[in-house]
This record gives sequence, C-alpha cells and structure tokens, in this order.
Amino acid sequence: MEKLNVAIIGASGGIGSAFVRHFAGNTSANVLAFSRSGTDFDLPNVQSHTMDFHDESSIERAAKVASESGSLDLVIVATGILHDDSLMPEKSIRNLSAESFEKAFRTNTIGPALVAKHFLPLLKKDERAVFAALSARVGSISDNRLGGWHAYRASKAALNMVLKTISIEMAMRQKKTIVVGLHPGTVDSQLSKPFQANVPDSQLFTPEYSAEKLVAVIDRLTPADSGKVFAWDGLEIES
Repeated sequence: MEKLNVAIIGASGGIGSAFVRHFAGNTSANVLAFSRSGTDFDLPNVQSHTMDFHDESSIERAAKVASESGSLDLVIVATGILHDDSLMPEKSIRNLSAESFEKAFRTNTIGPALVAKHFLPLLKKDERAVFAALSARVGSISDNRLGGWHAYRASKAALNMVLKTISIEMAMRQKKTIVVGLHPGTVDSQLSKPFQANVPDSQLFTPEYSAEKLVAVIDRLTPADSGKVFAWDGLEIES
C-alpha cells in the first residue's frame, strides 16, 4: 500500500499537534511536522522539522525538505493568531492600530499564502490532493452580526479570498487538487483561553475532537468543494 504523505504546518500548536497525532495513528502514513521549534513527537512515522512561518526563505527550505519524501497527499496549515502579549481583539474602532493589523495579517493571511506558494507544487498532480488552512467563522462577511475583532476578522476574510483565488488557478492546472478553509470550532487552546468563559462546555472542543472532525470533513471533499470554507461539522460557511 502506498503511504499517505501528509505535511502539517504549525505542528506545535494545539490543533496542529492533534493533527500530527491523528495521522501518526495510521501506520501507512508518513507525517511531516513543521513548527518554529521543530517539536519532536517521538513517533516512528513522524518527521519533525523547523519552519519560521514569518520568513519566506524558511518556508522555501521546508518545502525542499518535504519534497524529499515524495509528492504530498495533504497539506494542513494549522496556524493562527488572535491574541498575544501585545495583541487583543478590538472591541471598538478606538482600539484599532496598524501594528495589530500587520501582526494579524502576517500570521493569518500572508503566512498561509506563502506556504501555498511553496507547498502546492508538491501535491500529487494526477490524484486527489488537498491543501487546507485553518480559517474561522468570524471571517465570514455575511455572518458578521456582532462587529468587533476587526483585525482578526479581516485577516481571516482575506485568507478565505486567497484560498478561493488559489483554487481557481489550481482548477486550471491540477484539476484533482482541492483548496479549502476549515473552521475548527471553539477549541480549548491558547488561542481561545481568554474567551472561553461564555462558551458552553458542549461547544468547547478538545484539539483531538476538532482534528478528528476536520479530518472527516477533508475525507469527504471533492474538487467541486475547492475554494470553499467548511466548519468542523461539514457545513459550508458563506463568505
């Protein structure tokens, strides 16, 4: 049986590491785990490598490393930023800053776009292959009824547009390649920690549960789904 060749970008994060462990459970899978720290998973079918998501030359080097394992079946970009020590989602336009927008777009939009630039050519050309990036429901313009979170919403909406645009190009060049955004739900991770107080327990997912549900979504995708964004439950999220 030919091995399933999978690359996980952002493998040290909550969902990223859950993806790595999920695919590592498949003995016929070869998992390439990329993160800034090069997290060692100590699993026989996982190869851990470093990648600085904010440095295109590092992304390019990572793609060359990935190419040594042969053509890829699946690439998942499991990165994202909502807050850090100097960044919090805005509640009002009074809180807007160029720095917040630059940081959000660098990680949530530009990084995945550059990964696509260097990793899409590694996907299998004549067989079904998937490039997926974690997006968010709040990136939907038509679904925005609460406002706020300006930089994060805008960066995820921009990511969705990048994925849609890439999907159109890939449809002309590699008809079996599927490009999608994935909404993981509210996951118990560092990204969501400050915002979990009002989330019902039934709607707060473990990284493992979210990864399992998203893999089920990926498995059902067809080329007709390329360019779209899907939630963890398989339902399409409108732009």
